[in-house]
Amino acid sequence: MYGASLAVMLFLMRWLEYRFIIIDNSLEIYIGAIAIIFTSLGVWLALKLSSPKVKTIHVEKEVYVYSNEGFVLDETILTRLNISRRELEVLQLMAEGLSNQEIAGRLFVSLNTIKTHSSNIFGKLEVDRRTQAVDKAKKLNLIA
Repeated sequence: MYGASLAVMLFLMRWLEYRFIIIDNSLEIYIGAIAIIFTSLGVWLALKLSSPKVKTIHVEKEVYVYSNEGFVLDETILTRLNISRRELEVLQLMAEGLSNQEIAGRLFVSLNTIKTHSSNIFGKLEVDRRTQAVDKAKKLNLIA
C-alpha cells in the first residue's frame, strides 16, 4: 500500500510538473519552436541563395595569328568561290571591324547594298556570321 501510494504521488507530481511547465507555458514553447524552425529555414535559404549558381569553365582554344607580311591574294580561290572585287572589298572592311553603316559610308553605297554583299559573302564562304567569314577568308588567303 505504501509503495502504491508513493507511485501515485510520484505520478501526480510529474503530472503537475508537466502541467505547469508545458500547459501553462505552451504559448512560449510553441513560439520558441516556430522561431527555431524559421531560423533554420532562414539559414538554409541564405546558404542556397549565396552559393554560386554558375560554374566557370576554362576552354583552351588554338588561336591563329596571321601576318600581313608577304600577303598575296589567292586568285584561284577567289574565282573558284566566285567572289567579286566589291565583295572582297566589303570583306576586307568587315575584317577591319567596321559596321555595315560604316562600310556603306566608306564605299559610298546604300546600307541595303552592303547587306546584300554581306549575305552573298556568307553564302559563298558557307558561314553564318561576320567573324566566321573573316576567319575563313584569312585561312583561304583572301584577306590580310
